[in-house]
Amino acid sequence: MFRRTYLALTAATLMAGPAFADGHGKDIVDIAAGDENFSTLVAAVQAAGLVDTLKGEGPFTVFAPTNEAFAALPAGTVENLLKPENKDQLTAILTYHVVPGKVMSGDLSNGMTATTVQGTDVTIMTEGGVTVQGANVTAADIEASNGVIHVIDAVILPE
Repeated sequence: MFRRTYLALTAATLMAGPAFADGHGKDIVDIAAGDENFSTLVAAVQAAGLVDTLKGEGPFTVFAPTNEAFAALPAGTVENLLKPENKDQLTAILTYHVVPGKVMSGDLSNGMTATTVQGTDVTIMTEGGVTVQGANVTAADIEASNGVIHVIDAVILPE
């Protein structure tokens, strides 16, 4: 199982490599903003007023949902969350995707939990592929100057 998980993570990382070339000199926000697959995430981070925080020193580990992940939410959800009156809810959802510190894929173990910036824990599973709160990690270990990004295929929601 570990070998299969390692091979899947390695393959995902290698496939993501060209899209994130030269990421070491860029912070988390710059890397996300430079990839069209994260335009919804970037818009949400801007609407929540979290740009300066995620451009900060960190380090941060961000589980970054793609545009497809946001599109899979019920119709109208994203548009509703982006409204100024829903900023607190949007902030809670986004900070649930961030863990303080730099957690690389090699640091993960099956069943481990990590406390998010939002304040509650996420559970990480490594058997049969890596998941965070049930969302699949599709690309891992995208290093930024202030942390690391792991791409996920779903938006995870705090309970």
